[in-house]
Amino acid sequence: MTVLKILKYPHPILRIPCPEVLVFDEVLQGLVADMVETMYHGTGAVGLAAPQVGQSVRVFVMDTNAYTTRDNLKIMVNPKIISASRNKTMREGCLSFPDYLANVKRSKRITVEAFDALGVLHSYELKHLEAVCVQHEIDHLDGVLMMDRIESLKTDWLRRQNTQEEAVDSQD
Repeated sequence: MTVLKILKYPHPILRIPCPEVLVFDEVLQGLVADMVETMYHGTGAVGLAAPQVGQSVRVFVMDTNAYTTRDNLKIMVNPKIISASRNKTMREGCLSFPDYLANVKRSKRITVEAFDALGVLHSYELKHLEAVCVQHEIDHLDGVLMMDRIESLKTDWLRRQNTQEEAVDSQD
């Protein structure tokens, strides 16, 4: 496994919508393994989308327990949100914007379907941080960035402070 380079804004690949994965093979499984390694290597990271490591495919990895146990790993290939609840504004961060946090409206609960790296379809009912993480990562797959979701640069785009509290707010 390899720790991959994370692309930072304004790298152009971050704005390109990703095509669906059609082949579930060793190449895909290798990419997923490298993405998992890269996510766990990133301080405060709980999610990572393929475009952030230069791959234009509909794949992301996430583990909202990455701060502690690393026992909630989910691989999502070709994810689709099936249902979503009402929105709530939440603070999130992004490895592609390491110096910033954003206040973004996201659904508090979602149902999502996605394949794993072997091509097995899974359905997840998620809430809170997991729901926010999935929505953030799907945005990456669609070429949408958290800065596109804010209402005001003045109130919703925040420079990070190097504190312990910041790690709790990190998203991907």
